[in-house]
Amino acid sequence: MTDTPTPPVAEDSVVRFLRGTRLQHDRVRDQWVIQAPERAFIADPIAAEILRLVDGTRPVAAIIDILAERFAAPRPVIAHDVLEMIASLAQRQVLTA
Repeated sequence: MTDTPTPPVAEDSVVRFLRGTRLQHDRVRDQWVIQAPERAFIADPIAAEILRLVDGTRPVAAIIDILAERFAAPRPVIAHDVLEMIASLAQRQVLTA
């Protein structure tokens, strides 16, 4: 596996989970888990809120708008956090734009 740079994620990007990767709720532990081939990540509550909106059709800007409204938070703050998390998960080959 090479360290190929991941292109930056923009607000007009439409992100989706890579094939074989998904967000799943673990009812026993009451937590969200990102299932990927041969690995898993526990999604903290903030990441889970973001990832539950990733559907492969919704642009990142729409995800940001929904979260800013839902939590009555400043849009620039939400945008920074969402873009940073998506970029991190794209680098880990969980999401793609």
